[in-house]
Amino acid sequence: MRNARLAIRPLSGAGGAEISGIDVAQDLDAAAVREIRAALNEHCVVFFRDQTLDVERHKAFARCFGAIFVHPLLKEASADPEIVMVRREPGETSHFGESWHADTTMCAEPPMGTILYGIDVPPYGGDTLFANQYLAYEALSGGMKKMLAGLRAAHRHGEAQSIHPVVRTNPETDRKMLFVNEYHTSEFEGMTETESRPLLKFLFEHGNRPEFTFRFRWQEGSVAFWDNRSTKHIALGDTGPFRRLMRRIQIRGDRPA
Repeated sequence: MRNARLAIRPLSGAGGAEISGIDVAQDLDAAAVREIRAALNEHCVVFFRDQTLDVERHKAFARCFGAIFVHPLLKEASADPEIVMVRREPGETSHFGESWHADTTMCAEPPMGTILYGIDVPPYGGDTLFANQYLAYEALSGGMKKMLAGLRAAHRHGEAQSIHPVVRTNPETDRKMLFVNEYHTSEFEGMTETESRPLLKFLFEHGNRPEFTFRFRWQEGSVAFWDNRSTKHIALGDTGPFRRLMRRIQIRGDRPA
């Protein structure tokens, strides 16, 4: 059930939009789902404030956009493999998501999207930054785009590995995006890591240029839903003496092309 007509407010020139006028814990009609999906395709990440989501309603919201993705390396770590609890306790020197990355791209079919819910949010710090990979691709020179066309790269994590195109196309919009990330992309297909490193380093850093990025400041009850195809993200570790606890659910994707 929709509460009111959705209001969609862009947050920056690089991407991100805050959606109001909806309670995502309720059953959403087809029109609301279409509007949210269209906003996601346009803005790369959509945000909702003041939501109350238990595990089952969080899952129900995710399933409006596809089947739930189970992380192959984390499924044994929780009694419920469909959710991942993202914790940072005071005094920890490292944290989940501390480098620019896209989620789980070592899989043959990486997740299409991620829905993260703020449960225990510090009074300041712990923001998430996003980088728009449509803009990153579009800003490349014609010569670089020509060189990257048809190029593929290995994405690894432990023993898991998949080969994906360096330039990916969103099947819903036909828009091209840069699709490499520092967490997982190791080398170009047919090249060594040493040979690949200079160009990959450039592409990693290019994708994080400030003009492609935008920031989300968390509050309790906030929801961030990002397109894992067209964005990279990083979690800032400046939470100081405060605990940060989030619940994450991912949505299945398709084979990048």
